[in-house]
Amino acid sequence: MSTLPDFYHPESVGALYVPGIEAAISQGQAADLPPASADELRTILLLVDPQVDFIHTNGALSVPGAVDDTRRTIEWIVRNAEHITAIAASLDSHIPTQIFYPTWWVDGAGRHPEPYTVITAEDVEHERWRPVFDPRWSLHYVHALETKAKKELMIWPYHTMIGTPGHAIAPALYEAIAYHSAARGSQPTFLHKGMIPKTEFYSMLEPEVKVVDAPQGELNVDFLKQLMSYDRIYVAGQAKSHCVLETITSAVRHFEQQRDALAKWHILMDCTSSVAHPEIDFDAMANRVLEEYAGLGLQLVRSTDPVG
Repeated sequence: MSTLPDFYHPESVGALYVPGIEAAISQGQAADLPPASADELRTILLLVDPQVDFIHTNGALSVPGAVDDTRRTIEWIVRNAEHITAIAASLDSHIPTQIFYPTWWVDGAGRHPEPYTVITAEDVEHERWRPVFDPRWSLHYVHALETKAKKELMIWPYHTMIGTPGHAIAPALYEAIAYHSAARGSQPTFLHKGMIPKTEFYSMLEPEVKVVDAPQGELNVDFLKQLMSYDRIYVAGQAKSHCVLETITSAVRHFEQQRDALAKWHILMDCTSSVAHPEIDFDAMANRVLEEYAGLGLQLVRSTDPVG
C-alpha cells in the first residue's frame, strides 16, 4: 500500500482516546486483500507490550522514543498488511503487590524502596531489604535471578496495572491491528503475562524464575510451537532492553543450535527502544546482546526494509 488509510492520523499516536475501530475495520474490509489463509509464506508480527504506560510520554514507565517506534510500527503494518498473516500482542498485566514493586519490601526502618532500587541476594541475606511476603521464596528468588538469569532484582514504578488506562494497547496501534484483522480475515492473539506475584515476566514466553505450581509459571510451549509454525517472525514493541530482549533471549535459549529456526526471527530495530536509567546504559547492553544473537542467525532489520 503506497498511501496510508484515512483512519490513521500520525499526530494521534501517543494520545489517549477511544480507538476508531469501526472506521479501521471498514477500511480494512475495503482494502481488497487476499485472505491470510491463502498465504504460502506465513508471517507473524509479535508486538511486545505495546501499551499506554510504556508508549505514551506520560505513561507510568514511559520509554523514550516509543511514540515514534509505534508510529513506524503502525505504518509498517498497514503498508505490509498483505504479507502479514497474523498479529500477536503481549500485555504486561500487574496487580498492586508483586515481588518487583515497592510493596513487597521494607528496610530496617520499615520504609519501602524507591523505584529503580536494585535489591541483591546479599541485601536480603543481611536484611538491608526484608520481604513483607513469602520470605523463603523471596530469598530463593533473588538467588535464582542472579545465578540463572544473570541479573539483579530491580524495583519498578507501578505500571500496566490491570484495569487502568495504562494497561491498554496504545489506541492508534489497536486501530492498525483491527485494520489488519479485517483486511486479512485474521484474528489477533492477545497474551496476558506478569500476573504471578512472586516472579517477573519480561519475556512473552516464560517468567524470569519458574513457578511450577502457577498458571503461566513455565515456558509457554503451546505458543512457542505456534510461533515456530510460521516462516517469518517479526518483533516490535517495548522495551528493547527488557521485554523485547528477553523474548528474543527465550527463543535463542531454546533454538541456539538451530540456526534455521533463529533465522525466522526478524527484529524491527527502529520499532523498539530501551528503558532510560540515570546510571545504566540499557540500550548499549541490549544492542550488544542482539548483535551477538545476529551471529547465531537472528535478523536485525528496519521497518523500511522490504517484506516478502
